[in-house]
Amino acid sequence: MSWLFPLAKSASSSAAGSPAGLTSLQQQKQRLIESLRNSHSSIAEIQKDVEYRLPFTVNNLTININILLPPQFPQEKPVISVYPPIRHHLMDSQGLYVTSPLVSNFTMHSDLGKIIQSLLDEFWKNPPVLAPTSTTFPYLYSNPADTVSSSTTSYTAAKPVAPSFGVLSSLPLPVPTTESSASMNQNGFGYKMPDIPDAFPELSELSVSQLTDMNEQEEVLLEQFLMLPQLKQIITDKEDLVKNIEELARKNLLLEHSLETKRQAVLDKYELLIQMKSTFEKKMQRQHELSESCSASALQARLKVAAHEAEEESDNIAEDFLEGKTEIDDFLNSFKEKRTICHCRRAKEEKLHQVIAMHSQFHAPL
Repeated sequence: MSWLFPLAKSASSSAAGSPAGLTSLQQQKQRLIESLRNSHSSIAEIQKDVEYRLPFTVNNLTININILLPPQFPQEKPVISVYPPIRHHLMDSQGLYVTSPLVSNFTMHSDLGKIIQSLLDEFWKNPPVLAPTSTTFPYLYSNPADTVSSSTTSYTAAKPVAPSFGVLSSLPLPVPTTESSASMNQNGFGYKMPDIPDAFPELSELSVSQLTDMNEQEEVLLEQFLMLPQLKQIITDKEDLVKNIEELARKNLLLEHSLETKRQAVLDKYELLIQMKSTFEKKMQRQHELSESCSASALQARLKVAAHEAEEESDNIAEDFLEGKTEIDDFLNSFKEKRTICHCRRAKEEKLHQVIAMHSQFHAPL
């Protein structure tokens, strides 16, 4: 029956091989961490002996369960939070912290792995829903200098971290500086127009009659206008810009096939991701069903049914013998065999019932 007491087993092995210098509190802390790891193989260690994270998927919703161990753990209870925030009767009003009685009544003799498993089981039975909140992942353990005090421990909100996948839609747009804004014209392009002088030396050399003819004749004015160096500079710049645009267009056309190939590769990988996610969720559901079927209470129920079946079979054998349908040797062999099986199953069922009742007084339900 050692499988019923994983914490006791790990505690005895840890005590036998614990390094010298660890206090009893530190040894108990290591036992609880070992219990957490043994109960959940997919748990990730964010910070050694301080922070752990467990992903969990239910109804196409992936939730990260964050477990923080305060400095005085296990004398102080752990802080268990989830991301993204959810609506559930085990959560606080903001949907961030777990307020389950198993967490609130945590003692240094509790089984942390069983507490997390009970939380997962409750999420399976009553699936949570997303709650509106910010996009940053909260509750990373930090130095005491920047902490926000709670009733028993002190923690701080983490700095926003970049997500490992998805579109970074929250990035701010670039703000142009004063210098760059001044160089932009009314059309919003970055080309800087040539400076227009306050006076034109070419016109000062002309006579009054020439200026009058220029003012009256549009052709003469246009010809003089085309001779301005500023306009020549604009025309030259325009030709250079057109050449640059054509060159960029040719380069973009050459990249079209590569871009389309990569786009298709991304679509294929996204489709594969959807399939893998669906397969993973089915396996998670199957794993949960198997875990439920192998629980101590389920085993007790099966033993009770099996003992009753063996008892009925032995009663049928006895009735057949009394009615003269079987010989005495056959009756003795089969009747003793069925009765032995019945009593063994009933004894195991009663012993398991006692163990469950004793274990529930000090630990989370099996």
